[in-house]
Amino acid sequence: MSHDDELSLFLQEVADVRPIRSDNTLSLTGTSAPTEAQLARRQAATAEQLTLDHLSMEAVEMLDPHAIVGFKRDGVQEGVYKKLRLGKYELQASLDLHQKTLNEARQSLVQFIADCEVRDIRCLLILHGKGERSTPRAVLKSHVSTWLPQLPAVMAMHSAERRHGGSGALYVLLQKSERQKAENRERHQKRLG
Repeated sequence: MSHDDELSLFLQEVADVRPIRSDNTLSLTGTSAPTEAQLARRQAATAEQLTLDHLSMEAVEMLDPHAIVGFKRDGVQEGVYKKLRLGKYELQASLDLHQKTLNEARQSLVQFIADCEVRDIRCLLILHGKGERSTPRAVLKSHVSTWLPQLPAVMAMHSAERRHGGSGALYVLLQKSERQKAENRERHQKRLG
């Protein structure tokens, strides 16, 4: 069969074929798009490195071991902050930084906050100790109290109640995830509608 014969046979076979009209096209380029979980891990890893680079190891104001520490971002309601201060929120996760070096504590803290964000955990307990026997005194407490407000996810923090470690621990409130915000909006709409 000659080339011309093959071409005419092919044209006969496809004569009644019409193009498909569809907006649903799928492009396969050899690599698939990253999953949500992969994107979250990438974002957390990037955020962790950026955060570690920005958390100050120097020029930290040294606190008294028994000092009560507090911080609240603009937009956090007073009632929410009071409830946090009084230890009235359920503690969903905790991190113990006792016996860690400053570098280990910094890395553990950043990783812990990132993990809590991914898992939609909002209320945490960070145990840093009072540092009465450290030299200088309260070195870990001072650094942790300085680092937490530098983390964008941290909305508020306050020294814990005695039952949770007192001035040697901090309650921490993280921002709501986009999923939690959407659920709140939906719940609010149902209540109004």
